[in-house]
Amino acid sequence: MSILINKDTKVITQGITGKTGQFHTHMCREYADGKNAFVAGVHPKKAGENFEGVPIFGTVKEAKAATGATVSVIYVPPAGAAAAIWEAAEADLDLVICITEGIPVRDMLEVRNRMRDENKKTLLLGPNCPGLITPDEIKIGIMPGHISKKGRIGVVSRSGTLTYEAVAQLTELGLGQSTAVGIGGDPINGLKHIDILKMFNDDPDTDAVVMIGEIGGPDEVEAARWAKDNMKKPVVGFIAGVTAPAGKRMGHAGALISGGDDTADAKLKIMEECGIRTTRDPSEMGRLLKSVL
Repeated sequence: MSILINKDTKVITQGITGKTGQFHTHMCREYADGKNAFVAGVHPKKAGENFEGVPIFGTVKEAKAATGATVSVIYVPPAGAAAAIWEAAEADLDLVICITEGIPVRDMLEVRNRMRDENKKTLLLGPNCPGLITPDEIKIGIMPGHISKKGRIGVVSRSGTLTYEAVAQLTELGLGQSTAVGIGGDPINGLKHIDILKMFNDDPDTDAVVMIGEIGGPDEVEAARWAKDNMKKPVVGFIAGVTAPAGKRMGHAGALISGGDDTADAKLKIMEECGIRTTRDPSEMGRLLKSVL
């Protein structure tokens, strides 16, 4: 078992004809069962063409109808990415993973509200995220596959780089991962820490979770409070940005301290109070997780 994706998942690449879309679609198809997983691309002006044998369709709806795909990954440039998310939602896909960075906040606000108002069933991961991986089965997005190992630890992170760091540390300690999920660092995104924790909590093949957050926003605190009352499995945590000054944006668009509970110190304190073991040293994430098993 895994969460969100597995070896049977069928994937559409939106933006398959661009350099980024081609490179990462190729890399994902090279990983594990990727050749069977990536079944279609979408580009409104290049329908009928193909990329490395993957057929290109004019719309997501057509790609879904022809291939039975239930998931899409988006490498569309920022100006068109929110519209690409909406197109996937309109096609009623189960999951859309948006890798694109730099989508205007207003565009994301509109598409998120529209998905909510029209009660779309499509789950959104991202934007500005590295995607996710179920080791030895499938990876969707830009995560490196070679650092992963199949196992029973879940990883959820706002930071792409720290996702890879946690995965590599766990693998080095002989601890494989059930699924590693990068939720992205934008101020308006889809799935939050709390959503992924709920999935790992319900997944019989996940034994423990590494949760990685950043300064800014209430997401990690909400997840920690939910975990205190509901989580049946150990969770360890790390928050990036302990030394970040208030009011200065750090890296991610959403990593901005506005005051109070969204500093790293405040988040770490609340996580500890909720029973989540934390570290202030990112090189200790793997060892900390091993210590709670």
